[in-house]
Amino acid sequence: MVQSGLHHVTAFSGPALRNLDFHTRVLGQRLVKKTVNFDDPGTYHLYYGDAAGQPGTIMTFFPIAHAAPGRVGIGETQETAFRVPRGSIGWWTHRLIEKGVAHEPLVQVFGAPTLRFRDPDGMMLALVGVDGAEAEAAWASAEVPAEHAIRGLHGVTLLLEREEATAAILTEVLGLREEAREGNLIRFAGSAALGSFVTLRAVGGFLPGRQGAGSVHHIAFRAADDAAQAAMAEKLAGLGLQVTEQRDRQYFRSVYFREPGGVLFEIATDAPGFAVDEPMDALGTALKLPAGLEPHRAQIEAVLPKVA
Repeated sequence: MVQSGLHHVTAFSGPALRNLDFHTRVLGQRLVKKTVNFDDPGTYHLYYGDAAGQPGTIMTFFPIAHAAPGRVGIGETQETAFRVPRGSIGWWTHRLIEKGVAHEPLVQVFGAPTLRFRDPDGMMLALVGVDGAEAEAAWASAEVPAEHAIRGLHGVTLLLEREEATAAILTEVLGLREEAREGNLIRFAGSAALGSFVTLRAVGGFLPGRQGAGSVHHIAFRAADDAAQAAMAEKLAGLGLQVTEQRDRQYFRSVYFREPGGVLFEIATDAPGFAVDEPMDALGTALKLPAGLEPHRAQIEAVLPKVA
C-alpha cells in the first residue's frame, strides 16, 4: 500500500550543540544522521528520528551559530507536532517544567490532548497524545524511557492567506484527504500512521514569514519510489507549478516546489534510507559526506563546530 503523508520537516536553528542537546537529551530523539548541508557544506545537517529513521519520524536542522531569529507569518509552517502515547502527556508536562522549557497550557485539538512548547530558538513544537501509540516501536534514550518516547511526527500546521489552492495540492497530488474542520483549522490526513496530518490555518492579512533560526525551511512528503515522485511532479507541472529537477540527497531523492500559499514543499522518496552509509546500530555516530564532498573532508571538518 502506498503510504502518503510527511517524510520529514527541515528547519533552521541556532548553535549545533544546543540543538543536538535539546532534541537528543530533552526530547529523547535519536540522532540518525550527522552530515552537512550539501548546498553549503560548511553547515551541519542534523537528522533526528526514531530508532530506524523511518519516513514520517524525521525532523532535520541546518544549525547556524549566529543566525538571526525568524518570524512566523503567512507562507510558513506555524507548528510542528510529534506523536506520543495519550497517557504520556502528563509525564511530558512534568518533564518540560523540570527542564525549564517554555510551554503553553494543555489544550484539545481535534479531540487530542496537545502540549505546545518552544525550542531554544523559539520554534513552536507540540506533543500530541495519540490513542494506540503506546503499541508502536519507540527509541529509548538515557532520559526518556520507551513508554513515553516520541513515536514520530504527528503533523504540521501551515499559516496561509487562503487555503483553497494549497488544499487542492494536498488532495489532488500528494494523496491526502480532508478529514475534519475545527474553527479556522482544516485538517488533511494521509494513509501513513506516522506524519499523517497537515493542518491549514487561513488567517489573511498577516505579515509574511521571515526565515531565520526557529523557522521551518520546508516540509517533505513521501513518494514510494522515483516513478511515484515523477508522476506527482508531472501533475504539478500540469497545474502550472515549477518543479525542480531531481536531486540526490544520499538518503532519499528529492524534488522541490513552492505551493500556491508560499510554503516550500519537497517530495522525497522512501528509499534508500539512512542505513545506506552506516550500520543501523551506528546511525548518527560519524560525520557522513556524499562521495562528491569526501575529498574535501579535512577542510569541511576544520570549519564545523565540534559536537558529540
